[in-house]
This record gives sequence, structure tokens and C-alpha cells, in this order.
Amino acid sequence: MEIFDLSALELGARIQSREIGVAEAARACLDRIAAVDKTVNAFITVTEREAMAQAEAVQRRIDSGELTHPLAGVPMAVKDLISTKGVPTTCASRMLENYVPVFDATVVGKLNAIGAVCLGKTNMDEFAMGSSTESSYFGVTRNPWDETRVPGGSSGGSAAAVAAREVFYALGSDTGGSIRQPASFCGVTGIKPTYGAVSRYGLLAYASSLDQIGPLTVDAADAAAVTRAIMGRDLYDSTSVDVPLPDMPQGDSLTGLRVGIPEDYFGEGLGEDVRARVLEMGRTLEALGAELVPVKMPMLDYAIPAYYVLACAEASSNLSRYDGVKYGFRPEKFEDLHDLYITARSEGFGAEVKRRIMLGAFALSSGYYDAYYNKALRVKALIKRAFDACFEQADVLLTPAAPTTAYKLGAHTDDPIQMYLGDIYTVSVNMAGLPGMVVPCGFDGDGLPVGAQLIGRAFGEQTLFAAAHAYQLHTDAHKRHPHFGKEG
Repeated sequence: MEIFDLSALELGARIQSREIGVAEAARACLDRIAAVDKTVNAFITVTEREAMAQAEAVQRRIDSGELTHPLAGVPMAVKDLISTKGVPTTCASRMLENYVPVFDATVVGKLNAIGAVCLGKTNMDEFAMGSSTESSYFGVTRNPWDETRVPGGSSGGSAAAVAAREVFYALGSDTGGSIRQPASFCGVTGIKPTYGAVSRYGLLAYASSLDQIGPLTVDAADAAAVTRAIMGRDLYDSTSVDVPLPDMPQGDSLTGLRVGIPEDYFGEGLGEDVRARVLEMGRTLEALGAELVPVKMPMLDYAIPAYYVLACAEASSNLSRYDGVKYGFRPEKFEDLHDLYITARSEGFGAEVKRRIMLGAFALSSGYYDAYYNKALRVKALIKRAFDACFEQADVLLTPAAPTTAYKLGAHTDDPIQMYLGDIYTVSVNMAGLPGMVVPCGFDGDGLPVGAQLIGRAFGEQTLFAAAHAYQLHTDAHKRHPHFGKEG
């Protein structure tokens, strides 16, 4: 078996048994990046020298018995809006093209502590604003299954890097589906943990009440292992919560599990191949002992407009710090302070970021605050209540992750509304602060991956991991990886 056929935990076990060296694993991945990333463009920054030095240091700690974590020595990557000390963190924007943090994000520090080997920073939509990884200042990322298609976004670089087996797992961030939608498009497993379960310290904010860091991995067991490693209370993040870590998933029995099927998620606009694969997953879960329960989610139609009002409003506030004065892009020519602000933001931000800043500023402006922002907050509360009602009847919900499989590059660049509507199945999870997980559940007629979404109660990650793991023990979609347009 090739190293790239292993999951992160399987590779970690071979590293612990000394069958594979840490440097050997890192070198294999770096060679893979050199071979394929000219096509995929999953990485903005590859830290080859630092990674090899880190690999040697981790090997010494393993050999001494200091490092025994099951992920020790496993090569991984970090989305380029998560702070990494001494390594550029650009948010895929000209505004932060030369920004090098002097500190690590809490999640990066936690992964360093268990012996992770970071190979670099992955591409993304600029400031996480997009669903296709086409708005990056550093060029588009391509879907490893078909290089003419998008990988999803905004964590498209992380998803593509895992799908192309350039790394064994990667961190992403999810504001309205930015882990789950690219996981679906690239045929990998991804989870957005409950809001507050993972520290956001060191995450460059898009919408602070919605953002959450999570992993993209090969399978559910890997997702559980990485999530356990990064969860927990952090004194640097007042929204983080101290909760018991989920157990690692075991076995394939789902007896007693109630799986809700929200009929509102399977209506008009959903691709037939996506519908069929997701419902097939439901039947597999039923065969493993779960009970399928029809439920209603009547607030789905209001999720997109409410989400974009709230997210853009928060973005307009969060991005106001980028003014060309303290740090970030500064134009060479400007007349005065006012002109500096205007020129820095005009030249430093891309079109999509400027569009969302303007939408947010409008929603927060005098005369429109109550009509838009306050109304969106009330819708957010209603969405949370609707989920509460669903969870009175079910333990998890099974839904599509996206209406379609990966679409062609450029298909929606001139139609942002159409791109926004692609988030219809994911944004409500962020608005309710719930955990959402996507697992590969098959392929469409063109051989492109389809992902199914599992939604759980707040801090119900363990139930999601158990259901996904049981499903993956009896299916193989998650084990298949692309050879650039062909199934592997």
C-alpha cells in the first residue's frame, strides 16, 4: 500500500511503530506538492525547510518516548487566515500579502504540542469571502477531481490539498459552510465544530459570531482525532467553552439513533444525483440500526438573506482595521490620511471583499439598521428554535451539503447571487452555532464527489463522529482519491 492510501491515523500508527519515519512522510508529501500543485494551486506558501526541520525534531521526541499522540509526525497544512508565527498569513489578499504574524493561533500551538508537521499555508477565497476559491489574490485553486472545476470555498485550498493527498489533513474555517461545501466538492470529510468548541484566537476574523475552525480529513476517525486535539477552553478567546472531549468513534452499530430527514432540504433546486446519493446514505444508516424520521425545517428559505446581512455587517466592522496605517498594504502614492484610507482599501481589497463590506455598511447604516440587521438577528433566533424543534424528534439531521457537485471555474464569477444561493444547506448551521459534518457519499454521473451533511445538537460532535464512522466502515467513497480527472 502506498503512503498516500493511508489515513492520518494509519500513517501515525506506522510512524509510532517506526515503519515510516517522520522525515520520510514529510518528504513524500513535499515531493507530491512539487509534482501536482502547479496544477491544483492548493498552497500559497510551502514551508519546506521549516517542515523538514520540524520533522526531525518530532522524530527525536517520538524516539525518546515524549510524543505518543496518534497524529504525531503526520504532515498537515493550515488555511492561510490562521496565524502562524514567522510564516506569512495573507488571507489570500493583497492587503496582507507581506504580513508575518509574531504568534501562533491557539489551534496551531495545540497541534505543534502533539507533534504535527505543518507543510505550509493553503489557498482560500480572499478573507474567506466566497464559495469557490476563485477570489484569491494568489490565483484560483482547481479541483483535483477535474481541474476545470472549482474545489469549493472558502477553504478550497485545504480541501484540495487533502483530496490530492498533498497532506493527510488540513485546518480550515467555516463561517457559512466554508469547510463543509469544499469537503463535498473534493470528496473529503470535514467538520465545523460547535461554536465555542474550538478557540478562534489567531483566526483573522470574517464574521466573529459565525466563524469556527475545523479540520478537513480523509475520514471520520481522522476528523475526530484532529478535533479532539484542537478543542477546549482558551483564555485568549472569551467565546470558547470547556466541554468534555468527544470519544473516538468505535464500531458500526447505530441502534437507537434517530436520523432526521428534513424534507425542506430535498425540494426544488437540488440536483438529482445529489438527492439520490444522500438518500442512499440514509438507507445505509437505517440498515446499521438507525431510525429515519421525517422532520420539518420551515426557516430554510430565510437562512441565506439573514446570513448575508449578518455576515457582511460583521465583516464591515472587522475589516475596518485594514486602513494602510498600522499594517497591511500601503499604497505608494496618496495625498492625505483620508486618501490613504481610500487608496489602501481600493487597491488592497478584491471585488468580492469590497462588495460585502458595502453590503454590511449599508445594513448597519442609520435608517436601515432595524430594517435589515435587527430583523436578521430575529430570523437567526427563529432558525435556532426550528433546529431545537427538529432535535426533539431526532438525534442528528441528514441533509445535502450543496445543491450540486463542483461546478466549472468561472461559472458564477459574474453572478454572485447564484454563488450565495449555493450555501443554502450550510449557513443555518452557523447561525444556530451547531456542529455540522460532511462525509463523501458517492459520485455523480460525471464522476464528481457528492457529500452528505450530518447536523448535530450543540456539542454533539461525538454523535456525528459515531454516525459518520459507522457509515464509512461500510462504504468506500472516502477512500477513493483523484488522479486529476479520474477516480482513483
